[in-house]
Amino acid sequence: MHILIIEDDKELCEALRLQLHTGNHTVSVCHTGSEALYFAMSGAYDLILLDRMLPEIDGLSILRSIRQNHIATPVILTTALGSVGDKIDGLDCGADDYLVKPYDTKELLARIRALSRRPQNFSIPDKLSFFDLQFDTDTRILSCQNQQRQLSRREAFLLEFFIRNPEKTLTREQIFSRIWGPDGTVEDGNLDTYIYFLRKHLRNLKSTASIETIHGVGYRLEGKHVS
Repeated sequence: MHILIIEDDKELCEALRLQLHTGNHTVSVCHTGSEALYFAMSGAYDLILLDRMLPEIDGLSILRSIRQNHIATPVILTTALGSVGDKIDGLDCGADDYLVKPYDTKELLARIRALSRRPQNFSIPDKLSFFDLQFDTDTRILSCQNQQRQLSRREAFLLEFFIRNPEKTLTREQIFSRIWGPDGTVEDGNLDTYIYFLRKHLRNLKSTASIETIHGVGYRLEGKHVS
């Protein structure tokens, strides 16, 4: 699994990173709320370990934001606030689990294993839009100006990732991790092939949206208004 640790205690963060690496997990870390919100909103992770008390933006605000943007990544909320009311607040904001500090790393690993066994869909069925595009994630139908295209499963996952992150540069690593999984075996050229397929759909639909190459980094979904 690719796990994002959001924790302002850098010593604790490093200890967790080492423990999770030992468990064969890929780990990314960040220490401030604004940085955390940027990474969490990418949807590129399989699980987020989120500290409630963070500088700049608190953990509950981050949790609300990612759920409002339909990011379904499982979240384990960690905090020293252990009252029943605190736990209810965290779960009501969209946390999947709650750990009170200090906690045993073995318990954390067990909870991660439990969450990983839950069936996870890439998305919540939804109708998304971007400029002149409408996309039904349930049926995988892309519409534009009374025309429609049925996307393959992989094309649909990729397009959804772009639409949920509009006009944001997504790195190749983020895309590989989200679409193929952190442990997926995939040739580098496969991504370029699916980008080509999506661009072809957009051209055939005569959409004003386009997928731009950000050289040396990745890709970005852009759109333009037509007067």
